Amino acid sequence: MISENDFFEWNRQGWNWRTEVHVASRFYRMDAWKAGLNSLTDLERAELGDIRGCDLLHLQCHFGQDTLSMARMGARVTGVDLSDVAIAKARALTQELKLDARFLCCNVYDLPQYLPDAFDMVFASFGVIGWLPDLERWANIIAQYLRPGGAFYMAEFHPMLWTLDDTFAQLRYPYFHDGPMEQHNTGTYTDYEGPTHHFRDFTWAHTLGDVINSLIGAGLRIEYLREFPSCPFNLFPNAVQDAQGQYRLAGLDGIVPMVFSVRAHKP
Repeated sequence: MISENDFFEWNRQGWNWRTEVHVASRFYRMDAWKAGLNSLTDLERAELGDIRGCDLLHLQCHFGQDTLSMARMGARVTGVDLSDVAIAKARALTQELKLDARFLCCNVYDLPQYLPDAFDMVFASFGVIGWLPDLERWANIIAQYLRPGGAFYMAEFHPMLWTLDDTFAQLRYPYFHDGPMEQHNTGTYTDYEGPTHHFRDFTWAHTLGDVINSLIGAGLRIEYLREFPSCPFNLFPNAVQDAQGQYRLAGLDGIVPMVFSVRAHKP
């Protein structure tokens, strides 16, 4: 029987390979970012607001580009990720750019074993919850790390997207799904036609209700849940760019939500 640790180990290996490709890709615009470009989306910057002086914990931070963007915005940041290659790159970028940040390599669920601190804000964004089997554990860890009055913020792909077929043109997969979903990949979202490497991933489907109810169950109070018909990233085969630079699904524009954001606080 495959254990949860086995799932995470396969995912760690996949993200180690992805990190090397992502850092060199056009998608992450590393030269412009090193020169001062903020990698957060307009949505994230607008909804985060002023984070100067904020002690901020970034869960599933990948190689730290967004974490370090928030350091440039004045936050005192700590990034956490499962991938040792990603965390090594984040630490190297921190030194190269002379920014104030720290990074920990561990599974989100294991974080209490390594990090005793409390924070003003916990942050997570885009492509994170699908790698976690249990959102109740995730939400309890968020609540554990927040100081009273502290805020949790997340922007994420809407779970309705993952009900669409591989061309993102029509419904195919169930919205409600239990257990891990196994995928065999040869590329990555930064360049599906670029370098290839076969790896095995395991992901989990979560409904919007799963997200909200897990946060409520952990004692957090929801300030808002917002849903959007467009996405800031050109990741989908039939996406078209609108006048605001956002991407919408051709034929499903306004029918299927693409992104949601949530803000909650600890009383």
